[in-house]
Amino acid sequence: MAAPTAGPSSEPSSEAPSGPSSELSAASARPADPAPLGVTRTPTGVAEIDAQLDRLADADHLAASGHLEVYEDVHRGLRDVLTALDRRPGPPAPAPPVPAS
Repeated sequence: MAAPTAGPSSEPSSEAPSGPSSELSAASARPADPAPLGVTRTPTGVAEIDAQLDRLADADHLAASGHLEVYEDVHRGLRDVLTALDRRPGPPAPAPPVPAS
């Protein structure tokens, strides 16, 4: 009696196809790792504002889901800096003119 030979099976395979096309589809299905955008920033010369803008770089190392927290924090910080400008005393008001007699 002859041994059965292995041949193509009529049953569907439970294994995923392999090869270059399946590797590409698997790679494109995964989200990309966080990467810096490489945006250059010119310092403003105002330390409080520069510190807030530097904070934006923290988002470069986070997944997109973490960006909102950084953006809201920076927005809050910039708003506080602008609000503080309104509270600072400005130059003294000019004296009223003296009426001529």
